[in-house]
Amino acid sequence: MRIILLLVLVLVLPSSSQSEAVAAADTVFLNGNVYTVADAQPHAQAIAIKGAHIIFVGSNDEAKKYSGAQVRTIDLHGATVVPGMTDSHYHILGVGERELHLNLEGVRSLDAFLAKVKARVAQSEPGKWITGRGWIETFWKPPVFPTREDLDRIAPNNPVFLERADGHGAVANSQALKIAGIDAQTSGPFGGEILRDKKTGAALGMLLDNAMELVGKKIPPPTPEENEKAFLLGAQRSLRLGWCEIQNAGSYLPEVEMMRKLYSEGKVKLRIYNAVYGPGVPAEELLKDGPILNAYDHHFTTRTIKVIFDGSLGSRSAALLQPYSDSATSGFLTQKESELRPMLKEALRRGIQVETHAIGDRTNRTILDLYEEAFKAVPPNDRKIVEPRWRVEHAQILSPSDLPRFAKLGVIASMQPSHAISDLFFAARRLGMKRLAGAYAWQSLLKSGAIIAAGSDAPVERGEPMIEFYAAVARKSVDGFSGPGWHPEEAVTREQALKMLTRWPAYAAFEEHEKGSIEVGKLADLTILSADIMKIPEPEILRTRCLMTVVGGEVAFDASPQR
Repeated sequence: MRIILLLVLVLVLPSSSQSEAVAAADTVFLNGNVYTVADAQPHAQAIAIKGAHIIFVGSNDEAKKYSGAQVRTIDLHGATVVPGMTDSHYHILGVGERELHLNLEGVRSLDAFLAKVKARVAQSEPGKWITGRGWIETFWKPPVFPTREDLDRIAPNNPVFLERADGHGAVANSQALKIAGIDAQTSGPFGGEILRDKKTGAALGMLLDNAMELVGKKIPPPTPEENEKAFLLGAQRSLRLGWCEIQNAGSYLPEVEMMRKLYSEGKVKLRIYNAVYGPGVPAEELLKDGPILNAYDHHFTTRTIKVIFDGSLGSRSAALLQPYSDSATSGFLTQKESELRPMLKEALRRGIQVETHAIGDRTNRTILDLYEEAFKAVPPNDRKIVEPRWRVEHAQILSPSDLPRFAKLGVIASMQPSHAISDLFFAARRLGMKRLAGAYAWQSLLKSGAIIAAGSDAPVERGEPMIEFYAAVARKSVDGFSGPGWHPEEAVTREQALKMLTRWPAYAAFEEHEKGSIEVGKLADLTILSADIMKIPEPEILRTRCLMTVVGGEVAFDASPQR
């Protein structure tokens, strides 16, 4: 009987060569310094991929059984591998447009700003709009907003509209203001402000938040072809930097259709987790039609409503509980609470995520109040998704009493480390030293039990993963500067920073079972770096570059040395 049973087993069970054939991979990475961000196996040397998924993580020796004549083998020569990095707050069209239009990043004085605009005017026909973005006056001496008169001197025959880096303020010249019908009698809209001369009431040229639209709607919109070009440029740049996914913080319906078209044509490798603006038509359509989930082989999802609830700290349009330390204003909210309440409740019922831009402490308190109110009004049994994973984007300035509410309510803090190392040059002037204790409070939020999904807010910031990682762990400027009020104790560990750019963004997008760590069964998204960011000195992080970006097992970007 034993002999017969052994014969049966020999006939039924596959031979070792058959097992190896079944297990053969499409691609095997060897000799890597792999940080998996997986609790059970935090470090490895090799990864095997079949199709879009990971089938093995372990040692070089163990990986040999996945090799074969038809298997692509990539020797990493010790390069560092981390889970495919995700930017949790990104404006992809803005990133692409930055490449196409007048880019005013890095101008360090009013004169340099005007010189750059003047050069663009010289290349343009009279009457043609001059538009651009990226200036920020906080580094100028003195740190004052430009005016319409400044622009009039260099652009007397062209309407000019130039957005501040944060997108919450813009300066227009007299021609642009005239086209928009803005004069001394024009009232500022709700959620916006027209800055005026205190003596004459004349518009100075600076428009904040919703007031920007008074001019913005007069500018000829980009053509569909221009939008597609900007989108593709943004996607390509993202992959070159090592992003495998970006979470797009707001879009309109034509932009959603444009993205879907380009994905259907196979022109985009980058994964996008998309939000639409609300309240308004885009949000209403999403609530009516439901989410778009994991379309185009897990490359495109739209399931989130983005609310913009205040402005920015630099423009003094973020809503504060007490006035700014350097101005009589307290900022302002840009949405009416009465219009948000029904949308929030309907989103809970229909399983739609909500993310809200909130910079000031008043804004953060108000949105947490509104979220809590909605959670109580729509109990779990009445929700399509019991755990909604709603988010607060930026969460920059928090009152100490509101900080623990994120963990208590299950609200995710979506924060941008680079904002701290940019804003802290002027934040003390805006807030005073006392309020800085609750500003950019990453470590305090983590210790309270909250989850932080990190991003860059590009094109407000550069949008580079190494800048974000460095800012989170160093909490110093890129030049190594740290000053009073920078609160170094709020910096995070390198392990926490890596999770903020991988595992926790996946959770914030309901994708933790598919990505965010290097584990068998998960999507084969990898960011391969030139240096070990978990060990090198902090300044060297900024010099680290992306060697390869792998999305779903496909090498979407490759700058590695010839092998």
